[in-house]
Order: sequence, then C-alpha cells, then structure tokens
Amino acid sequence: MSTRLDIPDDSSGVGPRLREIRKSQGLSLRAVADRSGLSVGFLSQVERGLSSIALSSLHSVADALGVSLAALFEARPQEPQVEDDGAVVFTITRAVDRPRRTVSSGRHYELLSARASGLVLEPMLVYIEPGGTREAAKPHAGEEFAYVLSGELMYEVAGEAHRLGPGDSLYLRSTAPHTFYNDGEVTTIVVSVVTPRHF
Repeated sequence: MSTRLDIPDDSSGVGPRLREIRKSQGLSLRAVADRSGLSVGFLSQVERGLSSIALSSLHSVADALGVSLAALFEARPQEPQVEDDGAVVFTITRAVDRPRRTVSSGRHYELLSARASGLVLEPMLVYIEPGGTREAAKPHAGEEFAYVLSGELMYEVAGEAHRLGPGDSLYLRSTAPHTFYNDGEVTTIVVSVVTPRHF
C-alpha cells in the first residue's frame, strides 16, 4: 500500500515571489525564459501556481533574475547569531521556526538551520514521494551527504545507480553528475547536507 505523508509546504509563495521580482526588474516572461532556458508557458504556469518547478530549474530562474535562490522564498525567523570578534560561532533554529517548502514535484525540502554569513553547510530534511520522479543528473561545485531515515532512495552517481535504505548514507563530491529519486511505494525521508547552499 502506498503511503504519502501530509507535508505542509510554502511552494505557493514561489510563483508570486518570482513574478514580483521579475516585474520589479521590468523584465518580461520572454526575457526570463530566454535567460533561463525555460519556456514562457511553463514560467507563466509557475508564476500562477499551476506548475511546480524542479530545484535545478529554480536555480536557472534565480540566475536569470540575478538573485539568490533564497530570495525566491519568504524570510525565515531565526535567533540572533552569536558572534566572537565578528565571526559567526553558531546559530540556533527552533523547531517552530523551521518551515517546510516544496520546490520540486514530489520533493519537500525542510531547512534545518538558520542562515549565517560565513557558514557554508546547508542541512535539510528531504521528503521524497513515491513515483520515481527524477531530475536530470547534473554536476555542481561542492559536496553532498545523504543519510536515509526511512524508505528507500535511488541515488545515481556518474551513471551508476545505488539503492539506499534506512541507516545507509552516501557522501560525494558534487562535481560528479548525480541525481536521486524514490521508485518505491512509500515516502522516503533523508537527512541531506550540501555545499554550496541551495536556498
């Protein structure tokens, strides 16, 4: 029997925020489409909340608009950063301040830590719904770590697929083309830590 989790998200805010930034820059949908390599029709559907957008495509849109990926989401509350001679020592993020958001069809990303300048890791919980939906394998700078809490995860690295179960982990240099997906029947939950930050 297929099990899907009822996971709240704030993906509905991505489209309107994208439209707001685009219009504030005086850009047409065609201009953003040309810069991002995505179609005008698809971007229009995303802005209206009719289509979800893959994380890799959202990166392309952010680049086309000249903003960070984080700028496409609402600001998150966080406790004050603790500083020592101007350097960030640590941040604290309370459970009630940790929003969940959907940025890709069938994937829910929950950020586990507040942002702080000078800190480069981005820890997340990733909920991957069943169905085998996957993004194209792509390389990028940085490193990536995944630890499966529940369910099963297919992780493809340099064309080779690896099945991970609860307690299994994978750590890689992200310069190797990679992607992950859930071809099982239950929602998979993964602790993911990446550099550089996605959001």
